[in-house]
Amino acid sequence: MTGGSPPQRQARAVRLGPRSVAALVLVGAVGVAGFGWPFLAPPDASLNAHAEDAPWLFAGVLVLLVAVVAATISESGLGPKAVAMLGVLAAAGAALRPIGAGTAGLEPMFFLMVLSGRVLGPGFGFALGSITMFASALLTGGVGPWMPFQMLAMGWFTMGAGLLPGPDRLRGRAELLMLAAYGFLAAFAYGTVMNLAGWTFMNTLASNIAFDPDASVPDNLARFLAYCLATSLGWDGGRAAMTVVLTLALGTPVLRALRRATRRAAFEAPVTFAEDDQVSRPT
Repeated sequence: MTGGSPPQRQARAVRLGPRSVAALVLVGAVGVAGFGWPFLAPPDASLNAHAEDAPWLFAGVLVLLVAVVAATISESGLGPKAVAMLGVLAAAGAALRPIGAGTAGLEPMFFLMVLSGRVLGPGFGFALGSITMFASALLTGGVGPWMPFQMLAMGWFTMGAGLLPGPDRLRGRAELLMLAAYGFLAAFAYGTVMNLAGWTFMNTLASNIAFDPDASVPDNLARFLAYCLATSLGWDGGRAAMTVVLTLALGTPVLRALRRATRRAAFEAPVTFAEDDQVSRPT
C-alpha cells in the first residue's frame, strides 16, 4: 500500500440487492449445468441421447437467464450514469477483441475487463462482461450457439475481479500483482469452460478425444483433458500472458482513470433537481 492519506471508500456503479444476488446464483447454477452436463449426467441419461442438441438447448436457456440477470441488476440501481459508463467500456472492450483474437489467443480485452471489474464491482462486472462479449460477437461475426456461453463465461470472468479482496485498501504494486495473478488464472479458466461448451460438438467418430455419450465420467474427463492440451493450451497461454503483461504495464494509469471517472460520476449520489426561484421573463 502506498503512503499518504488512506484511500476513500470505493464507489460501486451497481449495488447488488437480494434479488440480483438470487438471479446471479440462478444463472450461475444453470450455467454450471450448461457447461458441465457431460460430467453431471450419467451415461444412461436421456440428455446424453441428445448430446448434439444439448448445447443448443442450454444456449437458448442462457440467453433468457442472462437477460433476466441484466434486468434484475438494472432494477437494483443501474442508473443513467452507470449505463453511460457501461456503454463506453463495453464499446472499448468490443473494439479491443478483434485486434489480436486471431493470433495465438492474444486478446487485449481481457485486461480491461479485469481492471473494470475491480474498480466498478461484481454487479457491474457481470453486466459489462456479458454485454462486451455480445457486442464483440456482433462486431466480428462470431454469432452462434457458443455466444451465450461466451457471454456467461466473460460475465463470470469480470465479476470475479470485482470480488477480489481489499478494494478499498489495497493499492499500488500489490494490487497490480494480485490482478495480474487473477487475470492469468482466470484466462485459463475461461478457456477451459469454453472448451466444455465446444467439446460436445465434436463427432465421436472424428476423434478419440471427442465427447462420448456412452463412456464413463472418468473416460470422458481424460478425453476432455486431452482435448484441452491438444487444441487450446497454447491459445489460453497467450491470452493469460497478454493479460498479465498489459495489467502490469498499463494497470496503474487505467485503474487511476477508472477510479477518477467513478468518483466524478458519483454513482451513489442521488440525482436531484434544484428549483429555480427566479424564472426569467421576456422583457
